Amino acid sequence: MIVSSWNAVGPALVLFFWGSHAPSWRSLPVYAAALGAQFAFDFASAYLCTRAVLRVTLFGQLKAMAPTFAVDGMLAPLGLLVAFSAYRHPWALLLLMPVLALFATFARERQHRIDNALELSTAYRGTAMLLGDVIEADDAYTGSHSRDVVDLVVSTADELGLTPRDRQCAEFAALLHDVGKVKIPSEIINKAGPLDDAEWELMKTHTIVGEELLERIGGLLAEVGNIVRSCHERWDGAGYPDGLAGEDIPLAARIVCACDAWSAMTTDRSYRKARSHADASAELRASAGTHFDPRVVDALIAVLSV
Repeated sequence: MIVSSWNAVGPALVLFFWGSHAPSWRSLPVYAAALGAQFAFDFASAYLCTRAVLRVTLFGQLKAMAPTFAVDGMLAPLGLLVAFSAYRHPWALLLLMPVLALFATFARERQHRIDNALELSTAYRGTAMLLGDVIEADDAYTGSHSRDVVDLVVSTADELGLTPRDRQCAEFAALLHDVGKVKIPSEIINKAGPLDDAEWELMKTHTIVGEELLERIGGLLAEVGNIVRSCHERWDGAGYPDGLAGEDIPLAARIVCACDAWSAMTTDRSYRKARSHADASAELRASAGTHFDPRVVDALIAVLSV
C-alpha cells in the first residue's frame, strides 16, 4: 500500500511548494508539473520494486507503464474541470455521481477480466509444467536441460526489455522447446555419439512435432508452438525447419536458441564433456551474426557476467 501511494507524493510536493492559490487556468504549467511529478514518482517506485525481483530495464518498465500514464494523462483534464467547478459550486459534485458510478462499473469489469486472465495464465503454466514433467520422465537430460534453459531465457528476456506477455511466451517456449522429442525414438535421443544423416533428419522434425502438439492445446500455448518451431532457426538462414533468417525469426525463438546452445555446450553429454564457461562464451561471440542474433548474444553474455 505504501509503494502504491508514491504516485501521490510528487504532485503533493509540487503543490506544497507552489502554495495556496485559487484554481485557475493560468496555473496550467503548475498542474502539468504536478502530473509530471506523479509520473516520475510512480515510475521510480514501480521500477525499484520490480528491479528487486526481475532484471527489467528502464525502457522495459516505461513500456509496461505507458498505457497507465496515457490513461492518467487523459483523465487529468477531467479532474481539473471537476476541481474548478467544485471550488465555486460545491453542489456541482452531485452531478458527477453518475460518472463516478460508471467508472466504478468499468473498474469492476476490468478487475473481473484481470482475474480471468490470471486464472487462465495459471492454467497455461500448469499445463506447461506438466508437459515439462513428461519430457523429463521420457529423457532425464532433455528435461533438466529444458529447465536450465528457462532461467537463462527469462533473465535474457528481462535484459532485452520484453513485454510481460512476450516474456511469458519466451519462458514457456524455453520449457517446451524440446517437447517434440517425445515422438523421437529413444535410441536416437540417447545415442552415444553423432547421429547419421537419416537419424539427424528425423531428429530435426521434433520442432514441427512440438508445434503440432502445442497447437492441439490451443490458446497461448498454440502461440508458443510457433516459437518452438523456430527455436533451431539461425540468424543467417541456415537453420531448420523453415530456413528463416534475421528478424523473420521470432525474438523469443532467437533467445531460446542462444540459451539452448549455451546450456548444451556447458553440460556433459554421453559423447563429450562439458566445455568451460570461457570457451562457451567465446563460441557464442564467434557465432554472433551467423548462428545467433548479435543483440541476443550481448544480452546473454551480460546476464552470465552478473
